[in-house]
Amino acid sequence: MDLSHETLCLIWFVLLVVLLTGYAILDGFDLGVGILHPLARDDRERRILMNSIGPLWDGNEVWLVTFGGAMFAAFPNAYATIFSGFYTAFMALLFALIFRAISMEFRSKWTSPAWRRTWDACFFVGSTLATLLFGVAVGNAMIGIPVGADMEFKGSLTDLLGPYPLLTGLFAVAMFAMHGAIYLHLKTEGALQERVRGWMWHSFGLFLVLYMLTTIYTLAKVPRATANFEHHPWAWLIVLANVLAIANIPRSIYLDRPGQAFISSCLTIAAFTFLFSIALFPNLVTSNLGDGLDLTIYNAASSARTLGIMLIIAIIGMPFVLAYTAVIYWVFRGKVQIGEHSY
Repeated sequence: MDLSHETLCLIWFVLLVVLLTGYAILDGFDLGVGILHPLARDDRERRILMNSIGPLWDGNEVWLVTFGGAMFAAFPNAYATIFSGFYTAFMALLFALIFRAISMEFRSKWTSPAWRRTWDACFFVGSTLATLLFGVAVGNAMIGIPVGADMEFKGSLTDLLGPYPLLTGLFAVAMFAMHGAIYLHLKTEGALQERVRGWMWHSFGLFLVLYMLTTIYTLAKVPRATANFEHHPWAWLIVLANVLAIANIPRSIYLDRPGQAFISSCLTIAAFTFLFSIALFPNLVTSNLGDGLDLTIYNAASSARTLGIMLIIAIIGMPFVLAYTAVIYWVFRGKVQIGEHSY
């Protein structure tokens, strides 16, 4: 493939953004359902919530696995720095995702109330902790982390838990809870669906408050967040689309159009991911120890040959991933029905 190294680096940065966006949208409502799970009143409602994502969650997480694999191969220096610096956080994330997954598989294997309460707690804690850690990672990426000239992380876990990363973590929890509530309104019916409608309003209100706080904090304390907008004015169109998508969520809920609300929620998450990527570009890891220490898509990338071969594989493989995702969602469309072999 006769493309320059710089062009291949840019292409792979865009592909990583696409993978991250796909994961945030698809696993976002999965995690949101887990965050909302304690609001279910009885065992049947808890089973309905779990079964709403039961056939989908593992396929959704393929996007995260693909994102990690693509970063490892395309930008190995950034991958090594991030995973070594965030080692404790990644272990916590891994355990959260594992216990969240096995809680769905184990919960209904025994009818003991204590057994089910234990796995319900694992489902909620795993979903909430994973979302919080994703948000904390975004916050740290925005403000930068202590990385030296040797591309090694120079800080500790406490350095990653500042006010801004924790705020972005809470914002992510609120956003995914809203996303999950809208999804549940599409998948439930009857009295549960009516109560889910209330969850949508409350989660949207919390999301809106944290959105405003995070935006104000970002504009005031992270000046580099808007630096690229001077060079790429078209990025303001994404800001406009983001605002319109957010505004359409309560409108759609009020007009009882949950499908439109869900599409708007998906567009909101996509816009946030794009804006985060634009703010970060061309960095993958921003160092707060001085200029010239950032890991960019150019100095952290693999060779042109490696990137070219990977691009050919991606062009061949991505249609299969998209087709698989489309078929699964089509097969399991409609309201949740509890059966003998349900979770």
